[in-house]
This record gives sequence, C-alpha cells and structure tokens, in this order.
Amino acid sequence: MFDRLEDIEKRYEDLSESINDPDTIADNALWSRLVKEHSTLMPIVEKYRQYKVCKNDIDEARSVLEESTDEELRSLAKEELAEGTVRLDKIGEELKLLLLPKDPNDEKNVVVEIRGGAGGDEANIFAGDLFRMYCRYAERVGWKTEIVDFNESELGGYREISFMVKGNGAYSKLKYESGVHRVQRVPSTESGGRIHTSTATVAVMPEVEAVDVKLNMNDCRFDVFRASGNGGQCVNTTDSAVRLTHMPTGIVISCQDEKSQLRNKEKALKVLMSKLYDMEQQKQHDEISAERKSQIGRGNRNERIRTYNFPQGRVTDHRIGLTLYKLDSVLDGQLDELTDALITAERAEKLKEGSEAV
Repeated sequence: MFDRLEDIEKRYEDLSESINDPDTIADNALWSRLVKEHSTLMPIVEKYRQYKVCKNDIDEARSVLEESTDEELRSLAKEELAEGTVRLDKIGEELKLLLLPKDPNDEKNVVVEIRGGAGGDEANIFAGDLFRMYCRYAERVGWKTEIVDFNESELGGYREISFMVKGNGAYSKLKYESGVHRVQRVPSTESGGRIHTSTATVAVMPEVEAVDVKLNMNDCRFDVFRASGNGGQCVNTTDSAVRLTHMPTGIVISCQDEKSQLRNKEKALKVLMSKLYDMEQQKQHDEISAERKSQIGRGNRNERIRTYNFPQGRVTDHRIGLTLYKLDSVLDGQLDELTDALITAERAEKLKEGSEAV
C-alpha cells in the first residue's frame, strides 16, 4: 500500500507543476484533464502526509522513551505515543477507504426509469410518489431533472416515466436506487380500510458518451409523431416527438419533452446509449454474481430492495437491514441517511474483500 501511496504523491507533485505550466494552460483540454486528476489525488495525498507526520511523531516519542531518563519527558512521550498510535490507526483506515477502486461512472449524470409493477393503479400512483421523491432529492442537492418520456395513469401517477438527473456525482448517490421498491398502505380507492402491497421498479443508468458505446446509426430507426399531454400551446402543433427503435435489441425510446425535434432526437440517443451500456454492465454483474453475490450496489433488477410502510411510518432497506421511522421525510426527498448507510456498507464490504484477498 505504501509503495502505491509514494507513487500517488509523486504523480500529484508532477501534476502540481504541470497545471501551472504556461504551455499546459494554453491547451484547455489537457489542462482540464490534469486539473481533474490533480483534484482526485489531493485527498489521498493530504491524508498520506498526515499519516507520515503522525508516524514521525510516534517515532520521536519512542526515541524519548528509549533514550531519556527524565521522568517528566518520559510521561509526555508515553502520552504522545498512546494518542499517536490511535490516531495513526484511524488515518490508516481512512487511507484504505480512499484507495478503494472508484466506480468510473460515479461523477456522471443519470437516466432514471420508474415503472409501476404489481398492484395495478396503486402501483402507478406509487411510481409517481417515487418520481416526486427523486425530484425533491435532486432539488435539495442542487441537481437538475429533465423528463424524457412518461405514460400517465388515469387515477394518478405513471405507468412508466423516464427522466434525466444532471449534477456532479449523481450516479454515485442514485445508483443504489435500482431495484424493486415495495409500498404497503391503504389505497384511496379501498373502502374497507385494508392494507395493500404494491411495487414499482426503478432502473438507474449512467449517462454515457458515444466513445463509451459502439453504436451503429444504421441500426437505428427514427419516427416522428405529434407530442401529447401537458406541454403548453405548441405541444400538438408540430411533429416534434421522436420514437427511436434500436433494431438489434428491440429497444424503443420515445422522447416528447422538448419542442424541438432535434433536441428530442439527441435526448433519445443519450437514453439509448445509456441502456446499451447498462445492458453490458448488467451482463458483467451477472457473471460476477454467479461466483459471489453482492447485496449492495448494482443488484439484480428483480430484487426487492426497500419497503415503504405507511401504517407504521417506516422505510426499510432490506440490503443492509436499516429501518427508519421517517417515511414522510424520505418521500420528501431526504434520502441522505439511507444513501450514506449504503455507501458505508459497500465500502466495508470492499475492505473485507480486500483483506480476504490478501
């Protein structure tokens, strides 16, 4: 680990020089790439330097204990040694976390798809509740949401809705939402007061660039049609909506949110590339899961991950066994407590896997 840290510190120092070099600054693309790498390495280097300072303090305290006969100095050295050892262990654990492999998609925008599942109209209403929950969460953290396509239900909510979330680190937080979400409550249409159980599925995919996906445009067919639903005075006056069919996979994507046919086409292509990329990622995940099934992160899309129980006012995440009696807050977009717990659990799992590999 320490050889790797030395290499990282050397690379960080080289980058510090490069990003201040006039020739590098003149090349905007190169400068931006190096600055991003520099900022990524910074927390690791700062923590490693703290480690080295702490290690040096411990060595000095040990030297005093070995060489000095002054009892007052020895007492201070013992105290410094005890405190330093605890601090060094803590910094060491923090370094291990910082060195964990990072998901290359973590900083990307995402495409989210929500579909009503088992439960008929109540499932569609719940899909609408989840959509509002994610929109409120995005507002809280300063992200932007853009609807791609939707199919509204007669009694409220959505049979399905797809939207984009744009913001720094969107995938790093929302990737844990993929899976089956279950709701337990008394529907407004239930006269007998019985609790019904319904589900909705959520799929979260990173937005990817063309370089990440091999896409042959000859495999794509575009059809245009007149947009429907709420959208202002212009919504039904032009054939601005786009239906994109990817013939090899049969994937069909409709986009009618924009008034411009070109913008709808661009957005549909982004969603298609995300879907193709996600299919490949799921294939790799399934291959890994055949040998070792992880309960956190990119789990099986059919896996029930969370229950929202209205009578008890609770939310339970089944992957980590966490229950919060804060249903109203969670549905209002306060997801940080859930997300932070999932991130912590996944990191602990990765650390365990790393120690077992050693």
